[in-house]
Amino acid sequence: MSNDELNESNENKNDESASDVKSKDKKRVIEFGRSPKPVPSAPEFAPDPAENDTAETTQAGDTGAESGGNLAAQLARLKAEKDELMQTLVRRQADFENYRKRIERDRDEEQRRGVSRMISDLIPVLDAFERALKAHDDPAYEEYRKGLELIYKQLWDMLAKHGLERITASGATFDPHFHQAIERVDTREHPDGAILEVFQDGYMFHGRVLRPAIVRVAVHAGGPDDGADKDEPSLFRHRTN
Repeated sequence: MSNDELNESNENKNDESASDVKSKDKKRVIEFGRSPKPVPSAPEFAPDPAENDTAETTQAGDTGAESGGNLAAQLARLKAEKDELMQTLVRRQADFENYRKRIERDRDEEQRRGVSRMISDLIPVLDAFERALKAHDDPAYEEYRKGLELIYKQLWDMLAKHGLERITASGATFDPHFHQAIERVDTREHPDGAILEVFQDGYMFHGRVLRPAIVRVAVHAGGPDDGADKDEPSLFRHRTN
C-alpha cells in the first residue's frame, strides 16, 4: 500500500470519527433540552359540580332581578313622561281651540259692526224713500211711484237679509228701550203708555237698537190710587220705580 492510499484511509477514518462525535453531541443536546414529564399529584380538594351550578344560578338570578328592576323603573319613567306630554298636548289643543274661536268671534263681530255702520248710514235713505212715496200720491205719477216702490223694496230686502229689523211701534205700549217719546198726551181714552202716533220708524240690527222709534204717547196725569206727584205722568213714574 502506498503512502497516498494510507493518507486517504486515515482521512476517511478521521471524518467518520468526527461525524460520530457530532452525532453523539447532537443526541446529548436533544436529550438535555427535553423537559421531564410532570407527575400528576392527587388534588387536595375537588369542587362539587352541584355547588357550582347553585352559585351560578344564584348569580344569574341576582343579575336578572337587578335588570328587571332597572327595566321597570325605566318603563315607569317613560310612562310618566308620556302622560305629561299627553296632558301638555291636550292643554295646547284646548288653548288653540279657544284662540281659534275667539278669533272667529272677533272677526264676526268686526264684520257685524262694519255692516251695522253701513246700514246706519242707509237708514236716512229709507226715510227719504218713505217720504217720497207718501208725498207723491197723485195718479199722474203712478208709474213714477211704482218705480220708487220697486227700488225701495229691493233696498229693504237687501238690508233685511243682513239683519235689519223695523221696531214695532204703532199700537204698542211705550218701551223706553225701543221708543223715544217726543210728545205726551194726557188722556183717559187710551191706556197709560199707549203709542198714539209714530213720527219716525225705529230699526234694530241683530238685537241692537240702531235708532229708536220716535212716537207720541198717551199718559195719565195721575189717579186717586197713587200717592205720587200729580204733575208727573204716571207712565214715567212707573218707568223709574
